Amino acid sequence: MDHNPLEAVQEFHLAITEPAQVLDALASASGYSKQAIKGFMHKGALWLSRGKHTRRLRRAKTQLNSGDELHLYINHAVLEAVVPAAQLLADEGAYSIWYKPYGMLSQGSKWGDHCTISRWAEIQLQPQRPAFIVHRLDRATSGLIIIAHSKKVAQQFSSLFESRQLEKKYHAVVVGDFSQQPKPYTVRESVNNKAACSHFYHLAYSAEKNHSLVDVSIETGRKHQIRQHLAHSGFAIVGDRLYGESHSQNLQLCAYSLAFCCPVSGSQQHYQLPEALMLKL
Repeated sequence: MDHNPLEAVQEFHLAITEPAQVLDALASASGYSKQAIKGFMHKGALWLSRGKHTRRLRRAKTQLNSGDELHLYINHAVLEAVVPAAQLLADEGAYSIWYKPYGMLSQGSKWGDHCTISRWAEIQLQPQRPAFIVHRLDRATSGLIIIAHSKKVAQQFSSLFESRQLEKKYHAVVVGDFSQQPKPYTVRESVNNKAACSHFYHLAYSAEKNHSLVDVSIETGRKHQIRQHLAHSGFAIVGDRLYGESHSQNLQLCAYSLAFCCPVSGSQQHYQLPEALMLKL
């Protein structure tokens, strides 16, 4: 393979024809040092195909067999990205509740996963456990997120979301005076040709900034639903680079409350962000 290690985006696909060590095989094929390859692996950029299964490979000492394939995806912009730290708010053993900051991803890609809340949870939790995403927040949205620590619990939480038995509330800071809107102000405009429903409640208004703090609950969870419904109603969220006009702030949308019947214990659970992490006018 003839590749320039300085290229910003590269892919290496290596068929293994005889037993080998991961670092030896990749260093020879890619031109990168073994230490650099270890860094790529740690950040989730290396994949192993064995039989019908493909998974991320992080252990440099993994023995490769004839018939295996390695896939290394290098995107230096992804690999060099840095995100703020997530905060653990509750460790319930079978699942944990985290504060996901602005800029952190909910899910990784083939290029890596070190900037995701799931990978952060895997590394930071003690004792260490696998981490499974059961719902998502946009990269630009901050707030509460649930991480399951087994496939079974992840499926149980997914069922709660699908059956709308989990209540999630948001705060948004919007441009304009929302105080004259009905309580609730309900929007049923479709999103991406799918039915969607959002309810908004005015909480506070700053005449100086011409910004309002709004409480949000949703009956459906379409991508960018809250952002679109508010923008199309004339109240774009502050910092919304996609649907608004503000480019000087982070998106002022935060999931601040989660309430559900715990699928493990059967008890009612309610989690709310501490005051210090709440959005303010």
